[in-house]
Amino acid sequence: MILILGLIILVVAAIVGLIGIFGNFGAGHDLDTGGDFSILGYHATGSTGSLFLIGIIVGAAALLGLALVMLGARRSARRSTRARRELDSSRREAAVVDRERERDDLIEQRDDARAVPAGPADGDGVLPPTGEPVADAPRRRGNWFGGHRTSPR
Repeated sequence: MILILGLIILVVAAIVGLIGIFGNFGAGHDLDTGGDFSILGYHATGSTGSLFLIGIIVGAAALLGLALVMLGARRSARRSTRARRELDSSRREAAVVDRERERDDLIEQRDDARAVPAGPADGDGVLPPTGEPVADAPRRRGNWFGGHRTSPR
């Protein structure tokens, strides 16, 4: 709202200034000879001092409009920066939750795989019950990349 108000004031001041400049050309508008100066139908008779005062008022209005535009732009920039930060933090939190969920799924898959032995079946074609070691399965100790090797149970 402040931005729109500032733009309106700035545009009106610019229009009044341009009308004052382009609408008062020629020898008939010479202020030294008591000429008539008009802005949007308002006739200002008098000296160059009164014209200067009108110029100051129009310039002050333009400055006020520009200040309001800058204030509104800074406020909206601050708001968008805050929204961007919140979006980044929510994305980071979502990524952490996704990684934790994937990790939990992998742990669950690993535990399920450990619960059912993958070794060969007995002579009957039935797998040994859960918890009993399979005789020929190698046991992995430690990290393969750290130099540890598998050893039989």
